[in-house]
Amino acid sequence: MTPILIAGQWVAGESTQTLHDKYDQQPYAEMAVASAAQVDAAIASAQAAVEGSRIPPYRRYEILMEAARLLEARSPALRELMRHEAGFTIADADNEIRRCIQTLQLSAEEAKRLNGELIPMEAAAGMKDRLGFTIRVPRGVVCCITPFNSPLNTVAHKIAPALAGGNAVVLKPANLTPVTAVELCRAILDAGLPPELLQLVNGPGGRVGRQLLDDPRIAYYAFTGSTRVGKEIQQAAGLRGVQLELGSIASTIVCHDADIAMAIPKIINAGFRKAGQVCTSVQRLFVDRRIADDFTTRFVAATRAIRVGDPADPATLIGPMISREAAERAMAWVEEAVAGGAELLAGGRLDGLVMQPTILRNVAESMRVYCQEVFAPVVCLVEYEDLHDAIRRANDSPYGLAAGLFTRDLSTALRTARQMNFGGVHINEASSARVDVMPFGGVKDSGFGREGPAYAIREMTEERLITIAY
Repeated sequence: MTPILIAGQWVAGESTQTLHDKYDQQPYAEMAVASAAQVDAAIASAQAAVEGSRIPPYRRYEILMEAARLLEARSPALRELMRHEAGFTIADADNEIRRCIQTLQLSAEEAKRLNGELIPMEAAAGMKDRLGFTIRVPRGVVCCITPFNSPLNTVAHKIAPALAGGNAVVLKPANLTPVTAVELCRAILDAGLPPELLQLVNGPGGRVGRQLLDDPRIAYYAFTGSTRVGKEIQQAAGLRGVQLELGSIASTIVCHDADIAMAIPKIINAGFRKAGQVCTSVQRLFVDRRIADDFTTRFVAATRAIRVGDPADPATLIGPMISREAAERAMAWVEEAVAGGAELLAGGRLDGLVMQPTILRNVAESMRVYCQEVFAPVVCLVEYEDLHDAIRRANDSPYGLAAGLFTRDLSTALRTARQMNFGGVHINEASSARVDVMPFGGVKDSGFGREGPAYAIREMTEERLITIAY
């Protein structure tokens, strides 16, 4: 059974939930569901840890670096676990582990260099013999609520900067992928973290999540998930701190002068990896009409060549989706689009929970595959005459997380990047390009605040001013 973690003890919950392999649907684990009393105890333990202990920054560094080492040593078991739990292919699991190790290492380094600044007090009139400076102090209890599609690295992006900043953490992982989060927590505790600083509770968002939101002892919320839930968290948090990474309809633009041979593999990876269940997956692909025929022929051929199916096969690029409900919803949207006049260029088939990589053309802007987040291996290919029109259409969305642009022209690249209303614009990369050291977050309904250890640790600490008269 996958336990919950309270006050340094791995314990059973009030009930259990069976977890099934995403490819063959066989049971592989049981998840403990926390009671209301256990959630309260977890928060109380974290609060007591904040008030009663302080780990020096260098010790935080040592713990997180050791956790990274332990995670690397345990990578074969983690790879197998994520195949069952998230349906990850071997390549996706290896990438998830590699990036998580780097996130832990980056967070460890930030623990050592978190500092304030000197204030030029004497620049103001009458301030002779007065010194001012700021320090960074922990916020207190940080609640981390994480998604299923990155069950290791996104969890690390929440809890590692929080711990590096001196906070205590209460983690609620996704119900669909809780076991991977447990193994990450085990590695951090085995690395020497005082156990009361890290709590883990599982359970339904409507009950456990709501209890976490309603508890005033929690000082900060870090959440990745839907815009609907993000808005509920922001409303419940009130004046407490919040970092929200929410929904997205990611766009990538291919200009007439783009290097097509370079662009296509990157777009395929960005559109279809993790079965398209990534918030920055390419959903809208805008291609200049002057190159559309050549690009489309090559893009469709490359997509049809993708190996799809059993994630245990090293050659498989696309494995199963996270649930039957998610797979059937995506297929229904594709069928709805085709019935409405969209042209199916590739895919459009569901085998079990494995959805074939799908390309649609002649998609109306009112179709759900275009105007709502599909979260599946589905790309809408849209031809455009004028770059300004492509920019306008990419921006025409309630979301603004990430976008990609392929062009050889530096002026076009820089002008377009300024005009695109997204948290990140990647030149000669697709929308899902990400390096864990960079700031990551969105605008509009994609949320606010930034992940990336150097940026997250500043959000998860408070600046305190200290002045001295002498």
